[in-house]
Amino acid sequence: MAATDVDIEQEVRLPVDGVTLVGDLARPAAARGAVLFAHGSGSSRHSPRNRAVARVLRSSGLATLLIDLLTRKEEAEDAATGHLRFDIALLARRLVVVTDWLHQEPATGRLPVGYFGASTGGGAALVAAAERPEVFAVVSRGGRPDLAGPALPRVSVPALLIVGGDDVPVIAMNRAAAARMRAEVRIEIVPGASHLFEEPGALERVAALAARWFEDHLPPPADAS
Repeated sequence: MAATDVDIEQEVRLPVDGVTLVGDLARPAAARGAVLFAHGSGSSRHSPRNRAVARVLRSSGLATLLIDLLTRKEEAEDAATGHLRFDIALLARRLVVVTDWLHQEPATGRLPVGYFGASTGGGAALVAAAERPEVFAVVSRGGRPDLAGPALPRVSVPALLIVGGDDVPVIAMNRAAAARMRAEVRIEIVPGASHLFEEPGALERVAALAARWFEDHLPPPADAS
């Protein structure tokens, strides 16, 4: 399936916590699953890195929803204070609301859901997965799963933790978090990659690993025979 073979492409606006979250939903024809993106601190649904990964996932038959878990006003506040980006409980709670919407939306309701988290979004994705066991798989890119704290042992879905080989402190954080998890977890280190995976070929490797993980762990759509 070509990456341009998109059956549905729309802006999503969801009320939560008295604010409105904005996202971009794209579903390829005959989609077999949906991946919800949880962006990291200082990032957004316009992140070129996550959008590049999303294109690869769509080419493998997965719908993608890139949504800002903070509003523009909250992002501006966070730029000054830095406190919202580490409010994992808030980010996870909003991720759960968006997940429930995906399950109720006609375009995606039959599709099994996975999470793709980056940076602090990786921690939020694991906390949300602990709250929503009907989420079937989690992929973290340069994530902070350690921020999921006490939720880690409650995660029941398989998780792939992708870390850059040169991102030494985050490697240690991911290993410590993985040791606390009871579900299937794998750490994949991309040699020569930094935290943002900006090196040639690094992001392509992330996308390929994520696509394979979702392919292996997302079940068929609800109406599939």
